[in-house]
Amino acid sequence: MAYPTTVQLIQRKRSQQWYVNFPAAVANACDFVKGETVEWTLLDRGRFLLRRRRLPKASSLRAANAQSGR
Repeated sequence: MAYPTTVQLIQRKRSQQWYVNFPAAVANACDFVKGETVEWTLLDRGRFLLRRRRLPKASSLRAANAQSGR
């Protein structure tokens, strides 16, 4: 299933910051944890790969999700 998302831009005097937000359904399905580090790889102009730098242990995910109310 596809989840359309809008790319956002914050324009400052000396810099730009681009944002792509995850729909809650995607974040929940992936068991993301607040503050988790991920990295993007540009495959080509139409495809990007998002990868976790470290996959959290299942016990860590359960504890973090219990605290966040999931």
